[in-house]
Amino acid sequence: MNEHIQKLLNGYYSEKLRVHGPGYKGADWGSLEAQQISFGQLSRLITAENPSLLDYGCGYGALYDFLEEHKLNTNYTGFDISGEMLSHAKKLHIADNAQWAGSLPANALYDYVIACGIFSIKLEIPTPEWEAHTLQTLQKINALSKKGFAFNSLTSYSDAHLMKDHLYYPDPCFLFDYCKKHFSKYVSLIHDYPKYEFVIIVRKDVG
Repeated sequence: MNEHIQKLLNGYYSEKLRVHGPGYKGADWGSLEAQQISFGQLSRLITAENPSLLDYGCGYGALYDFLEEHKLNTNYTGFDISGEMLSHAKKLHIADNAQWAGSLPANALYDYVIACGIFSIKLEIPTPEWEAHTLQTLQKINALSKKGFAFNSLTSYSDAHLMKDHLYYPDPCFLFDYCKKHFSKYVSLIHDYPKYEFVIIVRKDVG
């Protein structure tokens, strides 16, 4: 990740965490319900039994809690660039099937990768630069996944009067097309649930 982008994001989320603590507000979610809706859509990726799963941008570990609550058993790894988030995640989750990382080995490979909310907050970064960052991150996530990956994003179909300058609202068709052309023939775009966002699921194999 670009050092400038990493510094900005670290500062933003560190402040949210300082003010609100390790909960949905500390990860800049509007509500717990909104967080759980996104997790539910993203977890549709998981079809294998007890797969290895990388939570790319895990925050304080809320996705792990969701997976456990819904009995989606995984060999879970939470990765985040924020040392403060990881510190809270480690304190909140002591489990044999969960580990936490601030960096990943060069040869790291997981059955599935889920990235929730990592593309939404662009701050003052120009949209073209953030778009390039998004595509580079998707390339990295693709390389980390064996069976497939899923991510969500705010949508360009959001009501114009509700859109904010510090957020990123890509065209879902653009990212669908990019994933279809670069990663797999088996790509799903999910945009039929009550949030101003969409989910894309990329499967490497449907057999």
